Amino acid sequence: MEKTKSERKRTTLNYGAMEKCRAVLSIWTERRKPSAVCRELSVPWMVLAQWQKRAMEGMLQALEPRVSLDKGPALSPRLQTMLEKKRLSSLTSSRLEKTLSKAQEARKAALSPSKEAKPSSELRKTERNPSVKGACP
Repeated sequence: MEKTKSERKRTTLNYGAMEKCRAVLSIWTERRKPSAVCRELSVPWMVLAQWQKRAMEGMLQALEPRVSLDKGPALSPRLQTMLEKKRLSSLTSSRLEKTLSKAQEARKAALSPSKEAKPSSELRKTERNPSVKGACP
């Protein structure tokens, strides 16, 4: 007999930091394979991968030199990352604006000389008599 979706409820197990740490360290020290850990703890591979990523981020953060509080309160790494992204995006947008203005100026310069290339006497002829060759309708 097949189970319906309502009958197949996912049971979520909440593991503490120590269990997660043991699982990640057992993989990193190659004592157990990731598939075995997933099977034993009944967690999907993506959950285990997330634990590993968070463990690595925590280790990197813990090993960073501490900021002295004399300079003011330190920003969280997440906030520092967001501020850095914002700064980079503003630099990129200002570069785009400069590039756009240069392109617009170049286009204006390219259009302007075409009118000035004709001698003024030839312009007068075309203005008076539209049948002259090269006159615009």
